[in-house]
Amino acid sequence: MDWQAFWLTIRLAVWVTLILLVIGIPFAYAIAFSRWRWKFLVEALVGLPIVLPPTVLGFYFLVALGQRSPVPHRRKQPPRL
Repeated sequence: MDWQAFWLTIRLAVWVTLILLVIGIPFAYAIAFSRWRWKFLVEALVGLPIVLPPTVLGFYFLVALGQRSPVPHRRKQPPRL
């Protein structure tokens, strides 16, 4: 067994958990105890990964940022050779 890959996975899991706790707990508190008009949209966006499979979200992300997307591009197109 490759122990280097195992410990890398463990370290990555610990760091990601800590980072998401630091970001997620204040965000969840703000959603739970705030009363603003567009709160339902934030709740819907947070719940999307639970409802839709990652492949569907990835497809929507590609459609939103693709060549013919309604979202304006701010990056320069690479030169064609």
